[in-house]
Amino acid sequence: MKKASFILILVFALFLSACNTKKQHSKDSESSVIESPYLGQKPPGLIPELFAPDIIRTEHREAEAAFTPDLKEFYFRRRGGKYKNNTLVVIQYKNDRWTESEVPPYAGEPFVSLDGKKLFLGNKYRERTSYGWSEVKDHSDIFKDIYIMRITVSAKGTYYFDEATETGPIRYSRLIDGKREKPLTVDIDMGEWNAHPFIAPDESYLIWDDQRVSGYGDADLYISFRQEDGSWGAAINLGAQINTEFAEAYGSVSPDGKYFFFHRGFGGDRGDIFWVDAQVIETLRPKE
Repeated sequence: MKKASFILILVFALFLSACNTKKQHSKDSESSVIESPYLGQKPPGLIPELFAPDIIRTEHREAEAAFTPDLKEFYFRRRGGKYKNNTLVVIQYKNDRWTESEVPPYAGEPFVSLDGKKLFLGNKYRERTSYGWSEVKDHSDIFKDIYIMRITVSAKGTYYFDEATETGPIRYSRLIDGKREKPLTVDIDMGEWNAHPFIAPDESYLIWDDQRVSGYGDADLYISFRQEDGSWGAAINLGAQINTEFAEAYGSVSPDGKYFFFHRGFGGDRGDIFWVDAQVIETLRPKE
């Protein structure tokens, strides 16, 4: 009798344990489904929205969004108040939470390579190592006389970059047989000030900010699509949903191709990062 009672108690205990394990598994699964890689934000539609205002927004200037390919690190620059100079900031997903920290010592405009192995910072870059990012390094000598603000890189390893001069062109440099070629000028009709290019991974389009009399405001974002013959099409303004009377700049697309990020500046050290569904780009692509 005692033996039977013991067996009954053991079976009941195993049943409770199984139920608790199932509940825990369900909770974990639900958590993994709810968790968003974009700092936990609800994705936007075709109307631009502030990106993570409760997390990154201050009374100062936030600009230049750059995610790592795994979407676990988000880099941007902040300036204003105690941030007297541009300060590189990263928000990382660690131990099931997003944590903000500063990234010394150099705060060039951030862009992470498609393989996640390089953090480009304008005239400088850092390489991923087993312990984190390496020390800051210089690009090859062919870039030494060009004051680069922003470099972005295609899947083929082609650099697209600007030059911090009033009439500086957008340039590119291909990787041919493992060697970096001398920079060439992108053949697109551009305006008075061309800066902060973003090249699509497959080089099918190029986005940059420009100042034109025909624009909406101080600076607007433009796009050019690659033609079948390899040439670049006409510059297309991204339109009134994105461009305003204020200064729009630093356009980029997330590594998964889903969202378009950009900066809207309100003068001085004031400005915010916005995001929108990347479908807005496809709506501008010329129909064949």
